[in-house]
Amino acid sequence: MQTKISLEGEWKLQLDESKQGLVLPFTDVITLPGTTSHARKGPKNEEFLVSALTDEYLFEGSVWYSREIDIPDELAGKNSYLYLERTRLTTLWLDGQEIGSRDSLNTAHVYELPQLEPGTHTITIRVDNTGYPTKGGHLTSPDTQTNWNGITGRLELQFYGESQLSGIRLDSELAARSVRIAATLESKSETTLVVSAKSFNSEDSHTVEEQEYIVSPGKFSVDYALGQDALLWSESAPNLYNILLVLKDSEGKAIGRQEVIFGLKEFRAEGDKFTINGEKTFLRGKHDGLIFPLTGYAPTDVEEWVRILGISKSYGINHYRFHTCCPPEAAFTAADMLGIYMQPELPFWGTITVETDEGHNQAEQDYLISEGYAILREFGNHPSFVMMSLGNELWGSKEKIDSFLKDYKAFDDRPLYTQGSNNHQWVPEVLEHDDFFSGVRFTRDRLFRGSYAMCDAPLGHVQTAVPGTMKDYDDQIVPPDFLNGGGQAAAAGGEIQIQYGTEAKTVQAGGESGEWIPQVPVVSHEIGQYATFPNFEEIKKYTGSLKAENFVVFRERLESKGLGHLAAKYFEASGQLAVACYKEELEAAFRSRRLAGFQLLDLQDFSGQGTALVGVLDAFMDSKGLVSAEEWRTFCNDAVLMARFPKYNYTAGELFTAHVELSCFRSGMPASAQLLWQLAAEGNVIAEGTTLAAIPAGSPYIDICDLAVNLPVVDRMSKLVLSLSIQGTDIRKSYDLWVYPEQSSNPLEDIHVFTELSEEALGLLENGGNVLLMPKPESLQNAIVGYYCTDFWCYPMFRSISESMNRPVPVGTMGLLIDNSHPVLREFPSEEHSTYPWWSIVENSKSLIMDDADRTWNPVVQTIDNFERNHKLSFLTECRLGNGNLLICALDAGKVSETPEGRQFLTSVANYMKSAEFKPQYQATAAELQALIQ
Repeated sequence: MQTKISLEGEWKLQLDESKQGLVLPFTDVITLPGTTSHARKGPKNEEFLVSALTDEYLFEGSVWYSREIDIPDELAGKNSYLYLERTRLTTLWLDGQEIGSRDSLNTAHVYELPQLEPGTHTITIRVDNTGYPTKGGHLTSPDTQTNWNGITGRLELQFYGESQLSGIRLDSELAARSVRIAATLESKSETTLVVSAKSFNSEDSHTVEEQEYIVSPGKFSVDYALGQDALLWSESAPNLYNILLVLKDSEGKAIGRQEVIFGLKEFRAEGDKFTINGEKTFLRGKHDGLIFPLTGYAPTDVEEWVRILGISKSYGINHYRFHTCCPPEAAFTAADMLGIYMQPELPFWGTITVETDEGHNQAEQDYLISEGYAILREFGNHPSFVMMSLGNELWGSKEKIDSFLKDYKAFDDRPLYTQGSNNHQWVPEVLEHDDFFSGVRFTRDRLFRGSYAMCDAPLGHVQTAVPGTMKDYDDQIVPPDFLNGGGQAAAAGGEIQIQYGTEAKTVQAGGESGEWIPQVPVVSHEIGQYATFPNFEEIKKYTGSLKAENFVVFRERLESKGLGHLAAKYFEASGQLAVACYKEELEAAFRSRRLAGFQLLDLQDFSGQGTALVGVLDAFMDSKGLVSAEEWRTFCNDAVLMARFPKYNYTAGELFTAHVELSCFRSGMPASAQLLWQLAAEGNVIAEGTTLAAIPAGSPYIDICDLAVNLPVVDRMSKLVLSLSIQGTDIRKSYDLWVYPEQSSNPLEDIHVFTELSEEALGLLENGGNVLLMPKPESLQNAIVGYYCTDFWCYPMFRSISESMNRPVPVGTMGLLIDNSHPVLREFPSEEHSTYPWWSIVENSKSLIMDDADRTWNPVVQTIDNFERNHKLSFLTECRLGNGNLLICALDAGKVSETPEGRQFLTSVANYMKSAEFKPQYQATAAELQALIQ
């Protein structure tokens, strides 16, 4: 029988920053599990990070932990082990005698101890958080969980009798409805193994008949039948069994007892899809870098992981990809309980070299591969552990990488493997032993996500294309020319410059990667990355190990520009634009019938790498209040209802057409479903209908119907809402559309329009006239180019990378902040944030930099800048000059007037200027204006 003595509690502590060795006596204490930082040990960190959160008591070096233990008589002489979960590099001493060292960053450090005599013993552990065998990815990064020092999980002594099982491995045999149990019997004699199982988290309880097996010392395996009524494990029904393994001696006395959790399942790659127990599934994934701002390290208790994963599941997530890290055991246990498909990753973000390469580090490579085997041994029994990656954005030898895959698969064929996440970014290739492919493009222009960094251009459709809902990636995954036999290999080879981690690097493209078609499931890597402005109210939430000094700096920068009072509005307006971008990003993935899933970056904010506030949840996994989980699930769930239509803006009386379809990976759907649809304006129904659609088994993509509605002949700009729902379910969707009155004349016909502040314009103003100043966007230097989409990831990181690669820097803006009560927009009704009527207008504009203007002069429509630059940006502003009134908008009116929304905007501007309401408050000078529009 296994007996445990918990070692949680108070330990003696000594910091050893310079690694001089232990100096007695100990002078401090600490409570473990925990870290020195969380316990506020050592000098306070005087360095504040701007690109990430600040570890207030960062300590790097050796730390000595020691405590005395009492061994009772009944445990003396038994086989014993010290178990340390989730730590750094450790060395153990027992009663002053060195026992050994361990270096795993992902798995527990287990030390076999000499047989302990009864009485008091002293355990001393040195933990070092420097000199790692590898950089450690997000396991040690200041961008995520910090480089902490401590022991954060279980600390215990484990005692075993003469007979025990080690290395227990559970393999699902789905067809036979059985589990293969393999282990090593550590015993001096033949033993009886008694196996029993009972489900414990299912609506329908299932108890399996007990079975006995005679096993000999050494390795063995047995097949334990669960029966044809065995309960299966999946995301929709995560049924689990508690399997009890009892060892009995020849007299029937129990001499060993272990319990393991098991889920019967089969997760496979079949064609271009993943299947779970034979049913197709679609991965709705989330990136995770183990960001926990209150502690600086990942929790090791199941309850907290159930809470965290439960939040993600409430937003429709069924898959976690851990970026260059592996979570603790508790995360897998929680995922088992909730039905989350887990993908840990080796802690590596770099180049896989061969012996002849410059800088080859065989020791590091061996260490990384050993970490993979340790992860498989320690966590492989969890039904949630279904996928594994060799690292993030790897470069180097494809042959070497493939050899690692081959060896892992020979060792453990339970999970599916991929060479890495977005390996060889510009010249990717599916390797022989890849079970699936994770990336962002197949060749330079065959893109399959909606947004990219400027240094990784071309950009995606969410960033560049006229908004609509037609886009999918099927033709990028399998180009039509290939289907027709006309595919040509693209030129490859030579040197290219690529983003390499958070820097830039020149690499050989290689000549082998031309055009190709994947023959395995394709998962889109790190999709999204739509930034929001910081919420400075969040600062007060950082009450633990990490402090948001970066947020404090960002707030001070904004206030120094006189814009601090707008922070909350910047946050809300940029956030609403980000949500709209995510909606299109996700729907494009669900519309793609050849795609197998996506890995979102991210549902939550990322605390580092410049501070990437890309989530609809903050770093604490709390909602930002931008979108509810219920609304998010309308475009991210196991069943997503969608309409395809080419645009959001229409002319009065125009025919609106849409194709309605359902992406349905939900188990237990009926054979048919009733679609209810409605098109309404301000609560008045324009058109509605119902359609009965067949839901064929095994076919997740259902074409429901085509809609064709003549839009109303309106005399003012009107917003319509297209609503879709499946009767009797939670499956629904809505889209906002806009209809504009027909206009044939030039909206600015009666307006004095100038592209520069000419003598004529000044004369009109001096004489009390009204003038519209529309500088040509291309002529302006003191301005930022118009860009509808919000910033990608975060401006400071990708500005730096773009500059190092000598490529255009990001625009860096985050949408509009609109004074929608201003009469200039009376005929162009708007939200306070960007919506699709503004797309063509913004894309044909520039925003003037008003940093040097009087702070009382404020735009009517302002472009939100990023938190590094904090320009005061005017899209539309007004002032008095001389005796006249001036409205300023750097817009290409010719291009804008080609769209119904553009004509409507210009009409609203013109009618305002003709009205008695055109009375700007701010009195400007000609010199101020000339400085502004240079």
